[in-house]
Amino acid sequence: MTKSPWTPSRRTILKGLAASAASGALATPALARARPIKLGFVTPQTGPLAIFAEPDNFVLDQVKRSVGEGVMINGTRHPIEIIVKDSQSSSNRASSVAQELIFDDEVDILLATSTPDTTNPVADQAELNGVPCITNDTPWQPHFFGRQGDPATGFDYTFHFFWGLEDIISVFTGLWDGVATNKVVGALWPNDPDGNAWGHPELGFPGAMAQRGYDLVDTGRFQSMTDDFSAQISAFKSAGVEIVTGVVIPPDFTTFWTQAAQQGFAPKVVNVAKASEFPQAMAALGDRADGLSVEVWWSPHHPFNSGLTGQTSAELAAEYEGATGRPWTMPLGFKHSLFEIALDALKRTEDPTDPDANAAAIRTTSYDSVVGRVDFQSGPVPNISKTPLVGGQWRLDGGRPVLDIVENAAHPDIPLTAELRQIG
Repeated sequence: MTKSPWTPSRRTILKGLAASAASGALATPALARARPIKLGFVTPQTGPLAIFAEPDNFVLDQVKRSVGEGVMINGTRHPIEIIVKDSQSSSNRASSVAQELIFDDEVDILLATSTPDTTNPVADQAELNGVPCITNDTPWQPHFFGRQGDPATGFDYTFHFFWGLEDIISVFTGLWDGVATNKVVGALWPNDPDGNAWGHPELGFPGAMAQRGYDLVDTGRFQSMTDDFSAQISAFKSAGVEIVTGVVIPPDFTTFWTQAAQQGFAPKVVNVAKASEFPQAMAALGDRADGLSVEVWWSPHHPFNSGLTGQTSAELAAEYEGATGRPWTMPLGFKHSLFEIALDALKRTEDPTDPDANAAAIRTTSYDSVVGRVDFQSGPVPNISKTPLVGGQWRLDGGRPVLDIVENAAHPDIPLTAELRQIG
C-alpha cells in the first residue's frame, strides 16, 4: 500500500472520528463496552535477518498468557490484540506493512525491532501519521540520526531504547585492550544504515579508534549478501591486521570467516556485531567459533527482572530453552521488553484510543524491565533511553557454543563469567 500525497494522515482521520463521537455522545448514552487495543508488531520473520525473529512466537505466546482477558485502563478492562507483520528483512517492505497496520488495521501503538532495516521505516511511518511507536534493537544513532532527527526537538510519536555507538566502541576497544596486539584493526562495514553509522568519521568508530592509538584499515562499504571477501582479506593481510571488527549479517560473516581460513588470515581478535550475536550462527562455524567475541546486550547473567512476568533474566532464558529446545538469544530479552514497555504505557494512559494520550504515557515511562531501566526522559536525545552493554566471548562446551561475559567496565553490576583470551 502506498499513501498518496493527498491522503489525510491517520492522525487527521482519528481527530475527525473523535469529534463525531463526542457529538454523538450528546444525543445518546455512552456504552460501557471496551474496545480491543491493537498493537502492531513489525519483525523480520524471513530474509537474512530472520535469525533476529526466532524468539517471536515464544514471546507473543507469553505476552498473551500474561495479559489474559485484557489490561485494566482507567477502571475498564481492554482486550489486547497483537497484529504481526513480516518486514522480510526489507526496509521497503517494513514501510509498506507499517502503513497497512496504520490505515487498514488501525493499530493504537506500533512496535518494531531488529536493526534499522526494520525499525527506521516503521518509526518514520508512525511519525508521519501520528501513531505512537516503540522500537529497540538498533543502536540509537542509526535510529535517530538515520531518520534525520534533530536533538533540539526530537520526534513527537516515536520512542526507542537500546545502546549507542559510544557504548559498543567502549566495549570493543575494551576487548581489544585485553589482548596483546599491534593495534591494527580491519573493519567490515556494509553499505547499510548500521555500516554507514559505524564507519562515520565523527559519530562512529574511526575517530575514537585514532584517539585510543588504533590504526584503521577500512576497505570501503560492501553490499550485504556478497560471496567474495578476497579483497578485504588481502588488504587486511597486507596491513598486518590482528583485530577484525564490523557489523555484518550472519551469512556474510560465515563467508568471510571461511574464506579467511582458506587464505591463511588468522587475526588474534574478531568481534563482529550481528553475526556473532547468535549461538545458531556460531554453531554453524564449528571449531572456528571458539574465541570470537561480541557485544552483549542481554543474557541470563543480567541482573534484571521482567515487570510483566516477574521472571529474572535467567528464568526467562531457561523457560525459552525448555519450551523451544533452542538456545537463548539476545533478542529474546528485547522482544519481551518491547511488550513490557507498551503494556506499561497503556496501563497509565488517559485514553488508550487517543494517540496523543498514548504518546504522553510512553514519554513519561520510567520502568524496570528485563533489559534494565527504560526512561525516555533520560536522553541522550529526546525519546531515547539507553540500555547497558557489556562484552562477551564464545567458547565451545562439548561442541555447543556458550557465551561468557568477559568485559563489564561500564556496567560492573553485570558479572564477569570468564577471562578474555586470544583466538587460537
